[in-house]
Amino acid sequence: MYQQGNENSGIAVKPVIELDRRLSVAPMLDWTDRHCRYFLRLISRHTLLYSEMVTTGALIHGDRDRFLRYDPAEHPVALQLGGSDPADMARCARLGADWGYDEINMNVGCPSDRVQNGRFGACLMAEPAVVADCVAAMKDVVEVPVTVKCRIGIDDRDSEEALIDFIGQVTQAGCDAVIVHARKAWLKGLSPKENRDIPPLRYDLVLRLRETFPSLCLAINGGIKTLDEAAGFLADLDGVMIGREAYHNPWILAEADRRIFGDTHPVPTRQEVLTAFLPYAERQLAAGVPLSAMSRHLLGLFQGQPGARAWRRRISENAHRPGAGVEIIAPTRTI
Repeated sequence: MYQQGNENSGIAVKPVIELDRRLSVAPMLDWTDRHCRYFLRLISRHTLLYSEMVTTGALIHGDRDRFLRYDPAEHPVALQLGGSDPADMARCARLGADWGYDEINMNVGCPSDRVQNGRFGACLMAEPAVVADCVAAMKDVVEVPVTVKCRIGIDDRDSEEALIDFIGQVTQAGCDAVIVHARKAWLKGLSPKENRDIPPLRYDLVLRLRETFPSLCLAINGGIKTLDEAAGFLADLDGVMIGREAYHNPWILAEADRRIFGDTHPVPTRQEVLTAFLPYAERQLAAGVPLSAMSRHLLGLFQGQPGARAWRRRISENAHRPGAGVEIIAPTRTI
């Protein structure tokens, strides 16, 4: 297991087992915050969890505690950074490693206008040498793995040769793993939401990368909704990253430890997971965190179960009220 530490301490909590990338939950802005990750960890002990993307500017000039704080129970947990200046990326990677994150990941996949204006995210696929320089700079200052999450291409720069060139340059720089979202991104004309759905999935392109990079730790992302799909990809690749499905239907992770990681510990019930979350929620409430900041991540837990609609309605109508306590989210006789 992992060494324990105190939340908010800023003291490194180093892993004592090797990082297992077979299944992970994608970094999702406004979704995979520390409360979401704590909740997901109660469902799966082994799935690798990622932070929301944090920009280098936010870490260098902003409230580091706000962006880096997490609970030790979240391990294994990775920090995703957004940036393009090698010195800034190295500085922030070192901050993440010092705080105890198990991996530092570079965002080369987000297509939003704001991200492009900051010269990071998917637009960097057009500048593989810059990404390689950032990877090398981060590798120089941290011992934890440095990884890249990218698309299969952008705009008209979407050939298989361009993707191979990109991955070749970042791996030569020392990148420990590449997670490929199997859709290209259109930087102009499509919103970030549309870029998650409209460009077609090209799983075949990602699978063929194994032939070119047989020793690279390679993971796939994009449109994967079941553990059956994940297991199928693991026959050829090293990892599978699940995104929105794991947020909207978190119980997809309930069988992950057994099916993906071979851990035969008893699977808790949904009610047991929710009950286990309550002490954490009480601690956060005592620290001034509003219940709604936590409860919004729980809404998919009972998807498809009797009483789920009434439970969600109770949360939606009451969690935002001043003084709302854990009784709002606690299990009831009907859920």
